[in-house]
Amino acid sequence: MATVATRRPVMTLYSEDNCPLSHRVRIVLEEKSITADVISVDKNNLPEDLIDLNPYSSVPTLVDRDLVLYNSQIIVEYLDERYPHPPLMPVDPVSRARSRMMLHRIELDWYGVLGDLTGGSSTKVAAARKTIQDGLTLIAPIFVKKAFFMSDDFSLIDCTLAPLLWRLSHYGIKLPAQAKPVQEYADRLFSREAFQASLTEAEKEIGS
Repeated sequence: MATVATRRPVMTLYSEDNCPLSHRVRIVLEEKSITADVISVDKNNLPEDLIDLNPYSSVPTLVDRDLVLYNSQIIVEYLDERYPHPPLMPVDPVSRARSRMMLHRIELDWYGVLGDLTGGSSTKVAAARKTIQDGLTLIAPIFVKKAFFMSDDFSLIDCTLAPLLWRLSHYGIKLPAQAKPVQEYADRLFSREAFQASLTEAEKEIGS
């Protein structure tokens, strides 16, 4: 994924080629047309500068001058506040708090079981698949009337759901017929120019 640069990047993003959390940040960069130097790293062979910058040696890690951030939720909210146009979070405090709670639930309930999908026992894999499948099926009706997650406007919630939805077939998750609105929603996300620009070659290969 290459970010078009008209000037020297002031930001550096350490990103893994097939990491949902890194992908989430790359989507935000593209949606906001933020110039950044995106460095692809191998989690099994991390560069020394990343190890020095981040005590957890994790990705994604964002460096903006003297600021170092290494939590994807903090990173995407920082980017939204630092580059406010187009806004990806509601302006009013109540709606903003509700969005943060939903982002927390997505991270806890769905992103939280991704480790079981990629490195767990067969029992854990089956349980993780069911958790995500049932959860997405349950929220399917909310996509019938709105183009995005409970909104007519694209938001950080959509940036967070898109990497997960892109990987459903890779994780062996097949949605039932009643979840058709979710697939239609996913197709809307995938058709966005910013989403396509955010994909690495590895992600293009595993996509739905």
